[in-house]
Amino acid sequence: MTRILAADDSASIREMVQFTLESAGFDVQCAEDGAKALELARVSQYDVVISDVNMPNLDGIGLTKALRALPGYQFTPILILTTESSAEKKAEGKGAGATGWIVKPFNPDTLLKTVNKVR
Repeated sequence: MTRILAADDSASIREMVQFTLESAGFDVQCAEDGAKALELARVSQYDVVISDVNMPNLDGIGLTKALRALPGYQFTPILILTTESSAEKKAEGKGAGATGWIVKPFNPDTLLKTVNKVR
């Protein structure tokens, strides 16, 4: 079973991501910020990581950079799920090692298609 780590400081977004992905048969673990997500990634391996950009403690760009530095996460798909849609932010995400970018509010079908494409 594909294991997914989702990090977002919004409880409603975490619930929506978790519900959408679990309904499709994925095993989903959620974190309320990048620091907690990094903690989880250090003790367990995930097949896909989904992260918001703007979060307290460690933002999504910082999380992406930190994950890329961990053994086992160099090639793990990392999707950024955010309200940020500027070319600058996307370039920053890509530079940090993000695999893809999904703009909120997201369509559940788009999220599933994107996850299925990268895993």
